[in-house]
Amino acid sequence: MKVENKNELKEIVLSILFVSGDGLDKDFILQKLEISPKELDSCIEELCREYSGEKGIHIIKYKNKVQLTSNPLYADYISEVLNPVREKSLTRAALETLAIIAYKQPITKLEIEDIRRVNCDYAVQILVDQNMIEVVGRKDAVGKPLLFATTENFLKRFNLEDLGQLPDYEQLLERIKVINEEEKEEPQSDSLYNEFELKTEELPDFLKDEDELRHVDGNVS
Repeated sequence: MKVENKNELKEIVLSILFVSGDGLDKDFILQKLEISPKELDSCIEELCREYSGEKGIHIIKYKNKVQLTSNPLYADYISEVLNPVREKSLTRAALETLAIIAYKQPITKLEIEDIRRVNCDYAVQILVDQNMIEVVGRKDAVGKPLLFATTENFLKRFNLEDLGQLPDYEQLLERIKVINEEEKEEPQSDSLYNEFELKTEELPDFLKDEDELRHVDGNVS
């Protein structure tokens, strides 16, 4: 449906994003509204300027998508009123694992463990459960180990438009630290390799299969 009144374009796009809830691909919006990329980009930039700072609603962009989101400054108030089921907080071990995957992807679990020098079963399991990483294929090596990479949810969580915006490693660790504090992570051990208190939980089959590769190959695939 072609937009005839371009003066209303910003409000039209804002309404679409509000009703959608999820991120919308800009190409899809262009096709449906029959507007130019320049018109849409101008509209989105104006919305980003208007909905920023202390405003309750923000606009985020990632992977050629645009989405309305709440201001993280008010997360505690939102949680208090809506009382959502909170995600499990990520431990330092999981965040370190996530940082390695972000910079080395696609990467196998055994390769992650070779870098961290510690078992990463539960870190990988929690990151998959929280949709921060996903399986993107298998490596052409002994046992065909699974390859992991970050998801769109990772981009949204760290407010990145794409992987090209990844900061340097130290900056990423600082951003991880801030997010961790915002989520009020439970006190952790000072140990660098403190893992999840989930040792009694059964691992999913795909992680059990990955561990068996170490016995086959004797080292990281």
